[in-house]
Amino acid sequence: NYGIDFAGGTLVQVKFFQPVKLDEIRDALKTVGLGGGVIQRFGAEGKGEYLIRLQRVSSDLAGISSLIKEALTKRFGKDDFEVRRTEMVGPKVGKDLRSKGIKAIIFALIGILIYISWRFEFRFAVGAVVALAHDVMITVGALSLTNKEFSLPVLAALLTIVGYSLNDTIVVYDRIRENMRRMRKEAFEKVINLSINETLSRTILTSVTTLIVIVILFLIGGGVIHNFAFALLIGIVVGTYSSIFVASPVVVFWEKKFPKKGGKGRR
Repeated sequence: NYGIDFAGGTLVQVKFFQPVKLDEIRDALKTVGLGGGVIQRFGAEGKGEYLIRLQRVSSDLAGISSLIKEALTKRFGKDDFEVRRTEMVGPKVGKDLRSKGIKAIIFALIGILIYISWRFEFRFAVGAVVALAHDVMITVGALSLTNKEFSLPVLAALLTIVGYSLNDTIVVYDRIRENMRRMRKEAFEKVINLSINETLSRTILTSVTTLIVIVILFLIGGGVIHNFAFALLIGIVVGTYSSIFVASPVVVFWEKKFPKKGGKGRR
């Protein structure tokens, strides 16, 4: 469900001072030839704010706004609503933004793969990237299932999730590396398990503290950042899970499939 940022088109935000139904707004817009637009509630239910998304692209924003005002005035009266904002994104600009957004996430994952391979080992890098890709896909899936609009703020949330989840994973990896040096004779799986248990309380406390802030942001932050906060909420929960149950198990799997020569594969 691409937003105007990526799909292109015209976005109009309208505030109604009396309760109205979506069908009433849609019928009103049909009288001026704008009935094909997508109409959604904006913000908390009962606030009377709606987003009208039109695939029609026009540089004459004042003209579009005037048409909508004319249609809504005929149906509801001029004092029962106000047009709060009107935005336009051309189809080429939207396509470019979509392409650059996808590239930003891919380049971030490649950069992380290279950095962790240098800082730790390649097997750790694979685990981290798989976990991060898992976080992004689950979050995007949640957005799709709930029919949330995918916009630039949501893209920013995805990149934030990548950074947050990576931080959690690095903490676990650092403890694994320390224990590998201390427990050279122990099985690799035992070292991994011990390291996860030792960092578990830190991971949970950090995530819960972060979630408190995100939940407050989601509940009272307003419609403008609602989707941003929703994406962060899903991403933080999934990122906490993946740093424990995805990243490290992938390292174990990689070690079994491609063991390092000359021992148990440790530095």
